[in-house]
Amino acid sequence: MVLGPPGAGKGTQASRLAEQLGIPHIATGDMFREAAAEDSETGRRIRQIMETGELIPDEMTNELVRERLLRSDARSGFILDGYPRNLEQAATLDQILDEVGTKIDLVIKFMVRGPDIVERLRGRRVCPVCRAVYHMATHPPKDDEVCDNDGAPLIRRDDDLEETTLRRLEVYGEQTRPLYELYAERGLLTEMDALGSTDEVFRRLLAVVGR
Repeated sequence: MVLGPPGAGKGTQASRLAEQLGIPHIATGDMFREAAAEDSETGRRIRQIMETGELIPDEMTNELVRERLLRSDARSGFILDGYPRNLEQAATLDQILDEVGTKIDLVIKFMVRGPDIVERLRGRRVCPVCRAVYHMATHPPKDDEVCDNDGAPLIRRDDDLEETTLRRLEVYGEQTRPLYELYAERGLLTEMDALGSTDEVFRRLLAVVGR
């Protein structure tokens, strides 16, 4: 499990680690964005919530995660990214894991300061086609504002705008930080410096997981 504030780089690093380990990267943020792109009542509801920087309701989030963990590809392991977000979700996760017959063996806290997050998200761009992530200062595309993989115009996510980012950090502080105490008490929590280049942070992550 990877924990940390929005913009800490969890998604990028967890995706790389999952690929190297050959296990699925289960990111609630990706699930929400996929749903938000749909022209449905649920999609419109999720899109509206995300644009304000609020969190998706627990019931909806819990069910999405439960369905994902029951798939066959998660039987040999998985990386949870963006879930749980609060103590209530953590309690539900315990129930889901009991049902699935597995457990969390490591929780990695990505350490990064609020001002660094705002600056990082200001420069972040994503490909709407392949979901590749770039940063205009530290990891820019070869050609300005288009994806290296497919040439699609890069976009800036609505939840990366500064006003929304600040609200997301506020919500994160209120609801997510108690998880650190929970998993520290269980002896599962490890802290990792998340500042630096993508490769630097990935090398630290590999060291943390013993690779």
